[in-house]
Amino acid sequence: MSRSSRQLWLLTAVSMAMMALGLVWAGFETRLFQDHAVWVKPFKFALSMAVFFATLALVMQRLGDSAQNSRVMRVTVAALITAMWVEMGYISWQAAQGQGSHFNQSSLFHGVMYGLMGVGALTLVIGTAVIGWAALRSNAGALNSEMRLGIGAGFILSTVLTLITAGALSGMQGHFVGTPPAGAAEIPFFGWSAAVGDLRPAHFVALHAMQAIPLLAWAVQGRARARVWILAGSAAYGAIAMALFAQAMMGLPLIRL
Repeated sequence: MSRSSRQLWLLTAVSMAMMALGLVWAGFETRLFQDHAVWVKPFKFALSMAVFFATLALVMQRLGDSAQNSRVMRVTVAALITAMWVEMGYISWQAAQGQGSHFNQSSLFHGVMYGLMGVGALTLVIGTAVIGWAALRSNAGALNSEMRLGIGAGFILSTVLTLITAGALSGMQGHFVGTPPAGAAEIPFFGWSAAVGDLRPAHFVALHAMQAIPLLAWAVQGRARARVWILAGSAAYGAIAMALFAQAMMGLPLIRL
């Protein structure tokens, strides 16, 4: 196993450890921030990071040796490590203070850190595209042509869609398009608004193209017209993500409850 693969698996393990700490934290934490327990956000982000890095690690260890050990890949993984610690460190610190991390520009410090979080998020999605491009071009690893196409398409599509949705979010003062009334319904677990437009569903779908399209490729590999199915599935997935984005921008909730 290459150094890059080991580092990505280590980040997966660290993220899972942060999830476990979040559950321990939940046992004695009673404070709320914006009607949610303060430990919930770090837990959800740790879960997202665990899935993210496990996906990257699974792909990385199946690339050819030259791709895994290239300078570009070493720099990419180093950037991902830095971005992960900036994101999770600040989110956890702010939660421990009972304060928000995203959209918090209440002081110079918070404004700078929010900007650094944006840089970190951009680093994560660009790193995804770099690894996806390497999979698309690599012929030496343990991936057949359909899986290379699925991973490349899924990772690059995830990057493009995330840049669109996250770019819109960064220019707003919150997740919502509209003002939800006090006590408005939310979609369970996710916390997405069921009363007004919320950009998080589109952002969620955008992020998980990196899992959905490779899974589609795995399901159809070896079949007739597999590449057509992968490309068509990628186009359909992108259309769904953009439809959710448009729905939210019109102020309409994913589901009205």
